[in-house]
Amino acid sequence: FGGRVRRWVFRDEEGFVFGRPSIVEVDLVVSGGGHVLVEVKSSVSRADVFELWRIGRLYERVEGVRPRLAFVSPYVDDRARGAARELGIELYTG
Repeated sequence: FGGRVRRWVFRDEEGFVFGRPSIVEVDLVVSGGGHVLVEVKSSVSRADVFELWRIGRLYERVEGVRPRLAFVSPYVDDRARGAARELGIELYTG
Protein backbone atom coordinates (compact mmCIF):
# COMPACT_ATOMS: atom_id res chain seq x y z
CA PHE A 1 0.00 0.00 0.00
CA GLY A 2 2.94 2.31 0.56
CA GLY A 3 2.89 5.06 3.15
CA ARG A 4 2.96 5.29 6.91
CA VAL A 5 1.40 2.46 8.94
CA ARG A 6 -0.14 2.91 12.37
CA ARG A 7 -2.91 1.49 14.52
CA TRP A 8 -6.23 3.39 14.66
CA VAL A 9 -7.91 2.92 18.05
CA PHE A 10 -11.27 4.48 18.86
CA ARG A 11 -13.73 4.12 21.74
CA ASP A 12 -17.07 3.47 20.01
CA GLU A 13 -19.40 4.69 22.75
CA GLU A 14 -22.57 4.36 20.68
CA GLY A 15 -21.88 0.72 19.75
CA PHE A 16 -21.96 1.36 15.98
CA VAL A 17 -19.59 -1.50 15.10
CA PHE A 18 -20.36 -4.23 17.65
CA GLY A 19 -23.80 -3.24 18.94
CA ARG A 20 -22.43 -2.14 22.32
CA PRO A 21 -19.75 0.31 23.50
CA SER A 22 -16.31 -1.09 22.74
CA ILE A 23 -12.79 -0.30 21.64
CA VAL A 24 -12.34 -0.56 17.85
CA GLU A 25 -8.83 -1.22 16.51
CA VAL A 26 -7.59 -1.55 12.94
CA ASP A 27 -4.34 -1.06 11.02
CA LEU A 28 -4.24 2.18 9.05
CA VAL A 29 -2.01 3.05 6.09
CA VAL A 30 -1.86 6.75 5.23
CA SER A 31 -0.23 7.73 1.95
CA GLY A 32 -0.63 10.19 -0.88
CA GLY A 33 -3.29 7.83 -2.23
CA GLY A 34 -5.50 8.26 0.83
CA HIS A 35 -6.31 6.18 3.88
CA VAL A 36 -6.52 2.37 3.83
CA LEU A 37 -7.87 0.31 6.73
CA VAL A 38 -6.19 -3.10 6.61
CA GLU A 39 -6.97 -6.29 8.48
CA VAL A 40 -4.41 -9.11 8.36
CA LYS A 41 -6.06 -12.44 9.22
CA SER A 42 -5.34 -16.14 8.82
CA SER A 43 -8.82 -16.55 7.32
CA VAL A 44 -11.67 -14.20 6.44
CA SER A 45 -15.36 -14.98 7.02
CA ARG A 46 -18.45 -13.13 5.85
CA ALA A 47 -18.85 -11.71 9.38
CA ASP A 48 -15.29 -10.33 9.20
CA VAL A 49 -16.17 -8.53 5.97
CA PHE A 50 -19.22 -6.83 7.48
CA GLU A 51 -17.25 -5.92 10.61
CA LEU A 52 -14.52 -4.20 8.57
CA TRP A 53 -17.17 -2.41 6.51
CA ARG A 54 -18.75 -1.02 9.70
CA ILE A 55 -15.33 0.01 11.01
CA GLY A 56 -14.78 1.83 7.73
CA ARG A 57 -18.07 3.71 8.09
CA LEU A 58 -17.16 4.63 11.68
CA TYR A 59 -13.72 5.83 10.57
CA GLU A 60 -15.34 8.02 7.90
CA ARG A 61 -17.71 9.58 10.47
CA VAL A 62 -14.95 10.22 13.02
CA GLU A 63 -12.07 11.25 10.75
CA GLY A 64 -14.00 12.79 7.85
CA VAL A 65 -12.16 10.66 5.29
CA ARG A 66 -13.63 7.72 3.35
CA PRO A 67 -11.01 4.96 3.59
CA ARG A 68 -10.31 2.10 1.25
CA LEU A 69 -10.82 -1.22 3.02
CA ALA A 70 -8.63 -4.30 2.57
CA PHE A 71 -7.95 -7.77 3.93
CA VAL A 72 -4.63 -9.59 3.66
CA SER A 73 -5.21 -13.31 4.16
CA PRO A 74 -4.21 -16.69 2.72
CA TYR A 75 -7.85 -17.89 2.89
CA VAL A 76 -11.11 -16.09 2.13
CA ASP A 77 -14.41 -17.98 2.41
CA ASP A 78 -16.50 -17.90 -0.80
CA ARG A 79 -19.37 -16.06 0.92
CA ALA A 80 -16.87 -13.54 2.32
CA ARG A 81 -15.42 -13.06 -1.16
CA GLY A 82 -18.88 -12.24 -2.54
CA ALA A 83 -19.69 -9.84 0.29
CA ALA A 84 -16.32 -8.09 -0.12
CA ARG A 85 -16.97 -7.65 -3.84
CA GLU A 86 -20.41 -6.13 -3.14
CA LEU A 87 -19.01 -3.75 -0.52
CA GLY A 88 -15.89 -2.75 -2.46
CA ILE A 89 -13.44 -4.32 -0.01
CA GLU A 90 -10.10 -5.34 -1.50
CA LEU A 91 -8.76 -8.86 -0.93
CA TYR A 92 -5.08 -9.75 -1.07
CA THR A 93 -4.50 -13.50 -0.90
CA GLY A 94 -1.45 -15.61 -1.48
